[in-house]
Amino acid sequence: MVVRVRLGISYDGSGFAGWARQKEGQRTVQQEIEDALRIVTRSGGTVYELTVAGRTDSGVHARGQVAHVDLPDEVWAAHREKLLKRLAGRLPADVRVWEATEAAPGFDARFSAVWRRYAYRITDHPSGVDPLLRGHVLWHDWPLDVDAMNEAARGLLGEHDFAAYCKRREGATTIRTLQELSLLRGGDGIVTATVRADAFCHNMVRSLIGALLFVGDGHRPPDWPAKVLAARVRDSAVHVVRPHGLTLEEVGYPADELLAARSRQARNRRTLPGGGPAAGCC
Repeated sequence: MVVRVRLGISYDGSGFAGWARQKEGQRTVQQEIEDALRIVTRSGGTVYELTVAGRTDSGVHARGQVAHVDLPDEVWAAHREKLLKRLAGRLPADVRVWEATEAAPGFDARFSAVWRRYAYRITDHPSGVDPLLRGHVLWHDWPLDVDAMNEAARGLLGEHDFAAYCKRREGATTIRTLQELSLLRGGDGIVTATVRADAFCHNMVRSLIGALLFVGDGHRPPDWPAKVLAARVRDSAVHVVRPHGLTLEEVGYPADELLAARSRQARNRRTLPGGGPAAGCC
């Protein structure tokens, strides 16, 4: 018998080649945590594989990442009380496991999620980025009109085929429901974009931000990002912005009694009205 354990994770993505373990032996978040887990549980050659809510790309940060791991009953019973402290002693300083609890029945870190929320941080200050924030904030060297960016963002909300803003993957759908896309300039001058969707396809957030920056600095009108979306093909003018401004902030799940149903639903093939089937949710 096994116990499914829910993990809450944060990391600075600067030194990682993304979340997922790489065949080439590059340093990844998944590998660091799985290796630490193997050592602290004294499992020898057994690797307890993690399933994650959202696979972040190279250089992308997370403060609210969620994963699950299935551990044998006896391993969980022997280590549950001191697992967090032991992991803290083994993990490098740029990744932490903050939570390790027995998951509710039906929980799946990936398929039970109903939304993922990211933040992308930008400054248009003429002097550049505060050196203490340089690993987490993008410098855009044109003044930004945040109101125009928000006007453009509203035209992207809802369920659409985001093929124009995604790097295609064989057999994967690009249909997503964008639940929130808004930008706010803080008192420090940093513009924070909040992006929330049921799921994201590869490069989607960074491409959306790239399009909005073109609107914000006056190179395109506010209706341009929606026209790109409607075309459903990549536009060479849409730049994929650098990853270091992006942070996975939070993952949302339904009530415990709805977890299993959500997991089943998320595995269904997605379609748009009048369209053909599309494979996979995430």
